[in-house]
Amino acid sequence: MKHAVCVGAIVAVLMSATAAAQQTVILVRHAERADGGAGTPSMTGAPADPLLSAAGEARAAKLATVLADAGIKGIYTSEFKRTQDTAKPLASKLGLTIEVVPSKDAAGLAAKIKAAHPRDSVLIIGHSNTIPELIRAFGGPEIKIADDEYSGIYILTPSTGALTLIRY
Repeated sequence: MKHAVCVGAIVAVLMSATAAAQQTVILVRHAERADGGAGTPSMTGAPADPLLSAAGEARAAKLATVLADAGIKGIYTSEFKRTQDTAKPLASKLGLTIEVVPSKDAAGLAAKIKAAHPRDSVLIIGHSNTIPELIRAFGGPEIKIADDEYSGIYILTPSTGALTLIRY
């Protein structure tokens, strides 16, 4: 039942945006990490780049089902495997290529999406610290995402700065 409610809410929000021929940006944090989200650097000191856990893989598959009919025309992820692996089931279902962009350039990504997709729905899969930066870069409100939060779908209409939060 919860899944049907989420899908219905997402479709209603996206249909409204599509009817108004405006850009819609859907932002999602990557699914659960195999290392439990510890975030510890690798032995070389580089940031950890873990794969998804079994729960994360299940969430990525569910996300593909939830967003399959959302009219997404572009999928953007960070350079980390967990964001790309979260996007793969949906990208495969839609026949889209995932565009990998640096996680440190929220303003650059927002400008790129505004120019490349002025009236499209796009999906960005990021991190608990980059999703809030991206929302602000698109003109949305200040938000915080907890380290253990993976269930939020943030739907932003940049022309109005409106943010809809749906948890699935």
